[in-house]
Amino acid sequence: MAVKKPGGLAGVEAGVTAISTVGKDGRGLTYRGYGIEDLAEHGSFEETAYLLIRGKLPNVDELTDYRRKLDAASRLPETLKRILELLPADAHPMEVLQAGCVALGTLEPESPQRQAADLADRLIALTGPMLLHWYYFHRGERVSETLAVKSADARQAVFKADTADGLTEAEALGGDEDAPAASSAASAQQPALATGPAASAQQPAADEDYTVAGHFLYLLHGKHAAIRARRVFDISLTLYAEHEFNASTFAARVTASTLSNFYSCIVTGIGTLRGNLHGGANEAVMELIERFTTPEEAEEATRARLAEKQLIMGFGHRVYSVSDPRSDIIKKWSETLSFWSEDGHLYPVSEAVERVMREEKGLFPNLDFYSATAYHFMGIPTAMFTPIFVIARLAGWTAHIMEQRRNNRIIRPTAAYDGPDNLPWLELHARR
Repeated sequence: MAVKKPGGLAGVEAGVTAISTVGKDGRGLTYRGYGIEDLAEHGSFEETAYLLIRGKLPNVDELTDYRRKLDAASRLPETLKRILELLPADAHPMEVLQAGCVALGTLEPESPQRQAADLADRLIALTGPMLLHWYYFHRGERVSETLAVKSADARQAVFKADTADGLTEAEALGGDEDAPAASSAASAQQPALATGPAASAQQPAADEDYTVAGHFLYLLHGKHAAIRARRVFDISLTLYAEHEFNASTFAARVTASTLSNFYSCIVTGIGTLRGNLHGGANEAVMELIERFTTPEEAEEATRARLAEKQLIMGFGHRVYSVSDPRSDIIKKWSETLSFWSEDGHLYPVSEAVERVMREEKGLFPNLDFYSATAYHFMGIPTAMFTPIFVIARLAGWTAHIMEQRRNNRIIRPTAAYDGPDNLPWLELHARR
């Protein structure tokens, strides 16, 4: 008699990987041996993507060249623009990305001259512009694809734009000096930001000519975002970049194991990520959180929802048993951004929901919970939260596709049958 496996293959080792570890000691996460805390605090998303796809951290010259490559790769082909413009305005953004990826695969197919790593770089650079071109086209606008902060004078202009909005240069950099309270609902206490997020906000990585995070926010808002926002967005991409054999990554590996092409593997991942139990959680979190105006209201409503057996998204995790280390990181940054946001009250609202979930269910927040408010405070529309996940996870998917191809054997598990057996054949006239 076959031994029944746990539902959803929980705890089943489905393969071997050298890319990441998840859940060591109940909370750990590493990318190719590097702890997520170090990557988020000291690195950039470009360094993380390079590490995942190419197996090593880039040196100074490699990082400079990589950013230049991504910058050059971020221009949309005219044919792809026209295809995106034909997609309905009410299409699901994830389907827009699937369609864009398929279209790009016909325009720039995988070949010996265009191998997986190069195609990944192209998609990482192009996914944001694809999404935003479609988004703004149907609003009667076009986005500028040019992001050029090429000199110290130009960078100073960014600081001047920030200070014109009432920020000191230190604040524009994400520092802690004289941080303004965003609203009366926000904490009256000034945030203690001298360590943690604020300290790393002044990393040079957020002040380079091109970053994936900076380019996306520039295209979204039509102007250079404050450096603290670029830094937080960059960190979020690092946090979402890889997570071992999660559903979309495993699906992409299954497709890769059939020797399908790179784009097909990525489209598989996007389709899987669209599901609410995988990639849509932070959107559901935001839809819940923005209903409340005070922590007291949020606490009362959350207890009521739990009493009615309703699901609260953004809590617990299949692999982590103690806490999600990514949540600890993004929570600090969400708090930082809340002090400059008109909706800053949503941070204490989020804390109230977290408090109830810990008390009533013993559940901790996962990455999706506080990333929702962090993205909201950056002015990112809720419908874009999951597509942003794609931008980040492209690096992890690519690493797994390449690893699967190197040691390939088609992934074909068996199933335990529990249906009827030994049924006699019925002639057509005898069937009911």
